Parts: sequence; structure tokens; C-alpha cells
Amino acid sequence: MSIIELIEQKRDGGSLTSEEIAWFVEAYTHDEIPDYQAAALMMAIFIRGMNRRETVDLTLAMARSGDQLDLHDVLPFVVDKHSSGGVGDKTTLVVEPVVAACGVPVGKMSGRGLGSSGGTLDKMESFPGWSPDLTLAR
Repeated sequence: MSIIELIEQKRDGGSLTSEEIAWFVEAYTHDEIPDYQAAALMMAIFIRGMNRRETVDLTLAMARSGDQLDLHDVLPFVVDKHSSGGVGDKTTLVVEPVVAACGVPVGKMSGRGLGSSGGTLDKMESFPGWSPDLTLAR
């Protein structure tokens, strides 16, 4: 496959196949596609949009590109409230404990240094004695 062909295809209003999306994510995460070409594809996607299948395929390909922690042998399901960005996340630290208090298992995905307000991890580390440094077993 060729990143240039994918850029042109999306630029011209076409949709990307599941295989093309999986290839792009795999190639980009292995530094086989330069940032400027990935940015060109993202610009074409922003301008032309993605259909529902493309969006699902991209989301799943991105999720599969990193390490995954499968908790199905511990719990039947786990939820996460994740922000898509904005000016500070003011809801996670309230919503997640409320959901957990209702008996719903919460597994929080968090980031660091996300803009001027920091990520959830940055906020949580301000609590004395709390640490995000957990072993996989713990």
C-alpha cells in the first residue's frame, strides 16, 4: 500500500477500507510513515470526514496498536469515562467515583500533560499518598 494513494483517495472523497486503515496505523506506529504524510491524511479526513465503519475501524486499529490489559477473567465488563479534550477535564474526578459507588467497575485510562490544565494523572498525583505506579499484577 502507499500512503500517497490513501491521501489522494480520501482527498478525492473516497472511503478507506478496513485493511487500508489497519495498514496506516501499523505503518505509522512503526515509524514507516513520516509525520507530514500522516498529517496530510488527517487533513483529508478532517475535510472529507469518515463514515461510521471507517471511524470504528480507525478506533479499533488505534486501540490494537498499543498494549492492552484484558480484564475479562476478573470482571465481565469495565467502563471508562474518557474526555475528548477541551479546556480542562472537570468531570472525571467526580463522575468516576460516583459510577464506582453504584457498583460499576471502573478502569480509568489516563494521560499526562494534556494542555494547560494537565491530564487526569497530573491531577490525581496532587493527592498525598496516591501513585499511578502500579505493577501489572497489582
